[in-house]
Amino acid sequence: MLRPLMFQPHRFLSNALVAITLCSVGLGSTGCKPKAIRGGEGTENPDFDEGAMSTGLDRKDLQDLMSKNMADLVGSPLWGQWRAAAAPPVVAIWPIKNDTTEHLDDQMLTLLSDMETELINSGVVSVVSRERQAEMMAEVGMQQGADFNPTMAAELGRQIGAQYFLTGKLQAVDERINKERRVQYTLFLQVIEVETSIVKFQTKSERTKGIVR
Repeated sequence: MLRPLMFQPHRFLSNALVAITLCSVGLGSTGCKPKAIRGGEGTENPDFDEGAMSTGLDRKDLQDLMSKNMADLVGSPLWGQWRAAAAPPVVAIWPIKNDTTEHLDDQMLTLLSDMETELINSGVVSVVSRERQAEMMAEVGMQQGADFNPTMAAELGRQIGAQYFLTGKLQAVDERINKERRVQYTLFLQVIEVETSIVKFQTKSERTKGIVR
């Protein structure tokens, strides 16, 4: 009768110590060098992006947060109105405000691009080019990361022909105790009607990351 395999911590630690010792004294050095690997869909490591490397937001986190919010938008009564409209409503994406302490400029640009792509590919709305919008914002002296200002948004909306702005903010709550840490992130999403400044849709998605010992 075969005996079930059992995890033996002492053997695992012993092997790990041997490997560390070999690396430290230069034996078997070819096996101790860092190795570059390729991950993601279509590679030998399709789940490589699943693991967290820190408590900071990475591309997968932002993609998951955005996908949840966009799914809520597509399932909302507002989306149904847009789908039934005689002509596709014109939507512009106002920069998502980063209210966290993290420097996420590159990640936020990727988030905006992903949102823009989903809206365009839906075929339900017409989307104002973010490059054109950025040019118009610069002309009126508006900061890309500025809070949504209804008065300035109305003026910008008239210039770029937008009927709605898709905007939002990213927030975080950071908790630490002893050597453990937990960060709770929330991505809010809103659709604001340019003409009236009325919030026509709002939702949020959440992601928690932590370091535990």
